[in-house]
Amino acid sequence: MATPQSDSSLSPLRTVAVVGLGTMGTGITEVLAKAGRQVIGIDISGAEAARSVAALESSTARAVERGRLTEQERADVLARVTTSTDLRAAADADLVIEVTPESYEVKQQVFRELDAIVRPTAVLATGTNALSVTRLAADSARPERVLGLHFFNPAPAMKLVEVVSSVLTAPQAVAAVTDLALELGKEPVAVGDRPGFVADGLLFGYLNQAAAMYESKYASREDIDAAMKLGCGLPMGPLALLDLIGVDTARTVLDAMYAESHDRLHAPAPILKQLSEAGLTGRKAGRGFYTYEAPGSATVVRGALTPTQGAAATPGRPVRSVGVAGSGTMASGIAEGFAKAGYDVVLAARSEEKAEAARARIGKSLARSVDKGRMTAEAAAKTLDRITPAGSYDAFADVDLAVEAVAEDLDVKRQLFEALDKVCKPGAILATTTSSLPVVACARATSRPQDVIGMHFFNPAPAMKLVEVVRTVLTADDVHATVREVCGTIRKHAVDCGDRAGFIVNALLFPYLNNAVKMVQEHYASLDDIDAAMKLGGGYPMGPFELLDVVGLDVSLAIERVLHREFRDPGLAPAPLLEHLVAAGCLGRKTGRGFREYARR
Repeated sequence: MATPQSDSSLSPLRTVAVVGLGTMGTGITEVLAKAGRQVIGIDISGAEAARSVAALESSTARAVERGRLTEQERADVLARVTTSTDLRAAADADLVIEVTPESYEVKQQVFRELDAIVRPTAVLATGTNALSVTRLAADSARPERVLGLHFFNPAPAMKLVEVVSSVLTAPQAVAAVTDLALELGKEPVAVGDRPGFVADGLLFGYLNQAAAMYESKYASREDIDAAMKLGCGLPMGPLALLDLIGVDTARTVLDAMYAESHDRLHAPAPILKQLSEAGLTGRKAGRGFYTYEAPGSATVVRGALTPTQGAAATPGRPVRSVGVAGSGTMASGIAEGFAKAGYDVVLAARSEEKAEAARARIGKSLARSVDKGRMTAEAAAKTLDRITPAGSYDAFADVDLAVEAVAEDLDVKRQLFEALDKVCKPGAILATTTSSLPVVACARATSRPQDVIGMHFFNPAPAMKLVEVVRTVLTADDVHATVREVCGTIRKHAVDCGDRAGFIVNALLFPYLNNAVKMVQEHYASLDDIDAAMKLGGGYPMGPFELLDVVGLDVSLAIERVLHREFRDPGLAPAPLLEHLVAAGCLGRKTGRGFREYARR
């Protein structure tokens, strides 16, 4: 006599119903069908169901053209998908994934109806990225079989899937869905139930700060997006990403996060509400932060806020020779960049030996470029010949632009600017490469504050394209114009910003890193899961803990303290775990241990 199937032996999840056939539902349907699952697509709108089928037909046709599917495989995928406008079509499903609008009322109604339709052994999954899985489960007649299954957009391409358990979820349900995710070729990350989970929990705080930065007119949308792409290697700038996600969706997620955290960093920036209520919700509407060719288009077109191209309104000053102060890696890299662009460079340090050592470092860098075929031996020799080492800043007497790259210490920089003020000729521009100190404090150490500006290069300076050009309230227009022209000559992308802590990149990057540390501190997720979530779900080149260990935990802590001191926001207070690691001397790769341990060289 056959025994009934027990709860502990879930049936294989072979038949899956997907409720809600928008972009995400259609993408999930495609992933499941390609992996051999029978898929029942359900949407209350027959037109939406038809659009979903058409999108699936188009996507699989492109896959055939690119050699990723055969015609027979495409036919098999399409044959596995049926659609309906009736929720009762899910009656025989082993798993139901709902991806309906982010509304408790809508989702609870779907779960209530499913309770009366599906088999007792079926698993019910919500695709929410903002709402409480626990609250949805508690409203179900089978809370132990309800969990979160958060795919990322576009579902066929993005590897990450967050598997979200509530306190009510049975381990067997989690195991079955995790196994399915692996069979789909995804990377499942197990997380607890809180708004945003891991990836969106970190991502949306960062996006919100970017929106607030733009709203305050601190920097243009183009410069904010370019800074984060070029400075952090991100695939997309934050404002363009908000347009892709949907401004209204971002507002909903942030509202849910703020309701739980009460962290001001999660309180939606007012501009998100303004754009949402005006119907300017991003790409899907044809306009959000940017204007698009048509609703749904990814092509940005000129709008009223698009900056004009052309010559600067104010002519710059002539720059033929450049002085670089410092002998470290950053100073050497900056000097190399100027020399490659044809400038005569004076590389000055506190001693002749240090300056010679810095020039020798540049010689090795140029030799590597020759070995890799990036430049000829003749060009490398000419570049090195343009660099004159000096053991005194008196050698800056005739330079047109002096760039300091000394220790990140305000007293050290002030003393240097006092010296440059005495040495440099009238009209010479004095630039600081500080990443966290007030540029105006350097300017006030001189008798010519109008000639002082920030040029924040990124490490490694020869390779990184970004320079944050930082004007103080005293910087002259022609000084600003000159530095932007120089950035173009040395093939750097200049972005403009004002003189406040963190500028663009660090002001957006380090609160995100700090929030990742808080997640670990609160035992919400592991280092590996958080790093995987941000690389696979956010397209980040490095996870936050990989990056913190590379940057140095002491450097990171110093920047976070500066941000907290400047903006006085409790949410920016450095995570105690970070402070404890620094106090213990665990500073990252340079000490062999930070958040992770490293083999000593």
